[in-house]
Amino acid sequence: MSLVELIAQADERALAVGGLACLDRCVPLLGGDDEVLRPLWSSLADGAEGETWGECLEQARAKLPALFEEPGEDRAVALARTMLATAPPIPAGPAVREWADACSLTSLRIHRLLEVMAPADDADAIDARRAGRTDGMSPLVAAELRRQISILELLAGTGAGTGAAPAGLRQVLAVSTEGRRVLRAVVSRRARGRS
Repeated sequence: MSLVELIAQADERALAVGGLACLDRCVPLLGGDDEVLRPLWSSLADGAEGETWGECLEQARAKLPALFEEPGEDRAVALARTMLATAPPIPAGPAVREWADACSLTSLRIHRLLEVMAPADDADAIDARRAGRTDGMSPLVAAELRRQISILELLAGTGAGTGAAPAGLRQVLAVSTEGRRVLRAVVSRRARGRS
């Protein structure tokens, strides 16, 4: 299945986890450490109903830099800020579906911007990738697309989308952590190239 199809079929828990995973991989752009979103992950783990999500979200926002765009700010950073700023206060209902879909698209755009360092944001090309047309895709974007698909497949296959399988969430964390390390390395190389 394409990423678009997987998102369409995902339940609320899987959508919240998928959106959080996209945000988690982009934390290096926000100046956050690897643990800043850990409380949000915990709010979705071990059969939790997400009742602490809103509180954990506010804590994460307080620990990361201001959510408003700064003059001359890098486009990739601005996109990452948007993912955090638009996270719903409750991981349920239409809001979480809209946020998860937006996070998927935004994360792919971020990876594209970091790879080619181009100001242009070709949304149509990214949408085509999510729909399954992957020919000629750049390596960084291809890897992020594979991660997103893998995470939703893991959740669908383990029942973690319904909170029944914490092991599935641990696997998702492992996939997301690997992606965060890759992005942190890309951001670091980019910063060195600019100095």
